[in-house]
Amino acid sequence: MHLAQINIAEALADMESPIMADFVNNTDRINALADSSPGFIWRFEEDPKNPSDSAALLGSDLFLVNMSVWKDRASLFQYVYQSGHKEIFRRKKEWFHSMPKMHMALWFIDANHIPSVEEGLSRLKHLQTHGESAFAFSFRSKFTPEDL
Repeated sequence: MHLAQINIAEALADMESPIMADFVNNTDRINALADSSPGFIWRFEEDPKNPSDSAALLGSDLFLVNMSVWKDRASLFQYVYQSGHKEIFRRKKEWFHSMPKMHMALWFIDANHIPSVEEGLSRLKHLQTHGESAFAFSFRSKFTPEDL
């Protein structure tokens, strides 16, 4: 089993706006960091300057989707909170609206499965509606693949 994650964010402006320039200028570097991080398996790739795929699903060109697959929770946690990603993560309020609902979900998948954006959004919606369970959870929970 591997760990999948999805998170969504609503940008303060479109990607061509000067407000978003520093975010856009750091995207390739942060993606490369993820790609080379221990435990990284896969990430959804969408051009941040043209987020048409996820925008159609979320109903706005200002929404971005980040989705990836990791070997385990520890690998994802290390990348998010203890790598160079942390500096960008700390600056999110410069570029994104505060989300009124949970904006990130984790779930376990078979090792040979690559989740779709629709699957990830379904997990996120389930978490928002029903709270944490083995089906969809956050870093706060301690669910394991054995809980499925």
